[in-house]
Formats: sequence, structure tokens, C-alpha cells
Amino acid sequence: MIDEPIDDAQSGGAQEHFRALERLYAEAPINRLFNSRLEIAEAGMARIFFTVDDRYYHAAGAVHGTAYFKMLDDAAFYAANSLVSDRFILTTAFNLLFTKPLKSGQVTAEGRWVSGKRRVFVADSRLIDSDGDEIARGTGTFMRSHIPLASLPGYKKDD
Repeated sequence: MIDEPIDDAQSGGAQEHFRALERLYAEAPINRLFNSRLEIAEAGMARIFFTVDDRYYHAAGAVHGTAYFKMLDDAAFYAANSLVSDRFILTTAFNLLFTKPLKSGQVTAEGRWVSGKRRVFVADSRLIDSDGDEIARGTGTFMRSHIPLASLPGYKKDD
């Protein structure tokens, strides 16, 4: 049975789901490499707060595109998965646009669900630097997987 998307962001179930997704993000091994924190305040919206430094630089002295992709993909992904409470979703495609080089500092990735409520979801995201300037944006397509969220480390409250 396919779980219905969460429509009421203020319901106890929705808030519990959002906190569980935040724990899931924090437990992902990849996030040991990044100084970051996920925040989901409402259905279809996610923010990730990152700190980047010269460990993420390419040879020309700015943040490498892999960090841009990670931040943009994660924000869009969690915005979309905030609407799905039973299954982990997977990125099937992602496009990004670099608009400004990034150096060290605070970065916020803002993700927003755009469309889709059953099997395929579209979400976009943007990166904002510490000066408030947009430095990149992206759009992703995500698909419901067969992986139950409750089976993943960190998602369940008692983990």
C-alpha cells in the first residue's frame, strides 16, 4: 500500500516524521564529512545549514562542484521526502546551475517540493552564501523506492 503524502505539517505525525528525517540525515555516513544540519519546518520545505572551508576547494581555490551538488541534492531530496512517510525516495536526475564561486563560510541550502504526490516527485533547491547571495540552484527528480524508512538507521526514534 502506498502511503498518502503528508499534507498537514502541523500534525503530530508530520512533526514526528520531520524529526525522524533530520535524525536520518545526521546518521548518514556521508555527513561525517560535512559540517551540516538539516531542518524541516513544514511539509515540502527543507533547509540544510553547512559550513565550508578549504578542505572542499578545487585547485583554483574555491569550493568544488561536488559540495554544491551534495547541498543542493540533499535539500531538494528532503523537501520531497518530507511528503512521503513510508518509503525512502531516490534521486533519479538532478540538474544544477552554478552562479557564483563559493569560498569558506556559512551556506544555506533551501529545498522546495514542486510537484508529484505518488511515485515521482520534483523539487528544486538553491544555495545562499553568508552575504545572502544565491550561488547555485538545482532541480531534481525523485522516485519512491522499496526501502522502508523505518528500516533505516536513525529514522526510528528508539535508534
